[in-house]
Amino acid sequence: MNMFRFTIKVFTIAIFMFAFASLAQAQASRTWVSGVGDDANPCSRTAPCKTWAGAISKTAACGEIDALDPGGFGAVTITKSITLDGTGTFASILASLVNGIIINAAATDVVTIRGLSINGFCNGINGINVLQAKTVNVEDCVIFRFSTGNGITVNETNDLNLHVRNSVIRDNTNDGINLFSSGGLVKYTIDNCRLSGNANGIHARNGSQGTIDRSVMSGNTTNGVFADATGSVGIARVWNSQISQNGGNGVRAGNAGGGTSVVQIAQCQINNNTGNGALVGTGGIVETFGNNSVLGNGTNGCPSCTPSGPGS
Repeated sequence: MNMFRFTIKVFTIAIFMFAFASLAQAQASRTWVSGVGDDANPCSRTAPCKTWAGAISKTAACGEIDALDPGGFGAVTITKSITLDGTGTFASILASLVNGIIINAAATDVVTIRGLSINGFCNGINGINVLQAKTVNVEDCVIFRFSTGNGITVNETNDLNLHVRNSVIRDNTNDGINLFSSGGLVKYTIDNCRLSGNANGIHARNGSQGTIDRSVMSGNTTNGVFADATGSVGIARVWNSQISQNGGNGVRAGNAGGGTSVVQIAQCQINNNTGNGALVGTGGIVETFGNNSVLGNGTNGCPSCTPSGPGS
């Protein structure tokens, strides 16, 4: 009887080891999606999956999912370090009534979204909704037509690094990029991006601090750049950028007070905004290097601004 029980235990252990080995083999470092794929496939290059969601469970942490050909690959929730790459083809997400991408990974994970068109279909929630990660990279993407949230929303409780590069975020009912942390600091860089047709182009709220370089925040219904902390800090440093034709102000720092809201401007063109070129509100500071073009706005110049350094 004892020998029988021993044999059963050995057999059971062997089954579990085989199952775990099979699972490890099933998770590849690189997987593929195709417009004519099938999520029942192993997501290899010759047998691709149909959706990001179908491929992500078959992709190892720190791995990559690539798009083979044009297709709509569906909304997805990301819970680990991974790269979604649509470079070289038309890779899209049509996010009707949902978030395009939810990122809810570990605080040590790095997520990269590259070369995607994320379409909210005029009723989507957020293009990219970041709940937790260490670093999120958004590169060469177009995010548009979301109606109830923002193009990119960061709503963290810890620290986060957000880097957005070579991307267009346009025609969203709320903000292009909305940044918030309740218990940490969102450190962000926005480089060579266009944010237009949103409510605020960039909305730096509590617990956010970063730089905006070589970018365009124009044609938004409210502010081009809005630093709006109500309890901690919200900081936006804008360099070498165009902030024009917004329905409110070019840049605005401060709203209801209760926090420290800072916008710093250098070598920027701030023209033809309906309100102020630069507005200092309650709890707000606008620092200027004195080398900006602030013309053609409802109110020109930079009243109540703080000189920050010499022009160049």
